[in-house]
Amino acid sequence: MTDQMSDLIGDYRAFAALQRDRLASRGIDIAPYELSHLAFRVPEWDQYVHLRTLLERHAVANREKVWNGRPISLIIPAQPLEVFDSKVAPLIELIPPVHQRVYKMGLEHLGVVVGDTFDTFVERHKPVLTGQQFQGPNSVPDPVYILFEDFTHVKFYRQSLRASVERFEGPLTDGFHHVDNWVPQRLVTATGPNPLPR
Repeated sequence: MTDQMSDLIGDYRAFAALQRDRLASRGIDIAPYELSHLAFRVPEWDQYVHLRTLLERHAVANREKVWNGRPISLIIPAQPLEVFDSKVAPLIELIPPVHQRVYKMGLEHLGVVVGDTFDTFVERHKPVLTGQQFQGPNSVPDPVYILFEDFTHVKFYRQSLRASVERFEGPLTDGFHHVDNWVPQRLVTATGPNPLPR
């Protein structure tokens, strides 16, 4: 199971350990906290659909919803991904193109749940935090994050991404749900409309 997941999304253990070590160098120890998810970005829509299909073969559920103009999948692996120090990532966030910023493709961010200590955590680590991501009216609260030099992130949440979604939309364990009839959009830039990568 875990080797199959590595074949699909790369060495997620090494990625998570790298992010943990980078945080430690900034004075943040994530040992006390649970993990929310691993996020994986793809550069092309067709690749997103293909990888979504492959990941679902090793999953018990997927909730796909439109966010920020394109579908995003929240995939629950049949077995949570063991990463480091007996910690597991219980969810994979699969993200297709494209957003308004530069992002690293592949394993892109690690989500960490700091729980009820969120406000204290933010205050204590404000000097090393990059910013806060505003995710809309159903975010409780919006996660803070650190952006690293390679354009990967660690995001810190009061509650897991799954718990936040389930709070407003119900359980994610009810099978596989995809957005119907979604067509990749055109990106309008200062130089005119440009097709998004396919």
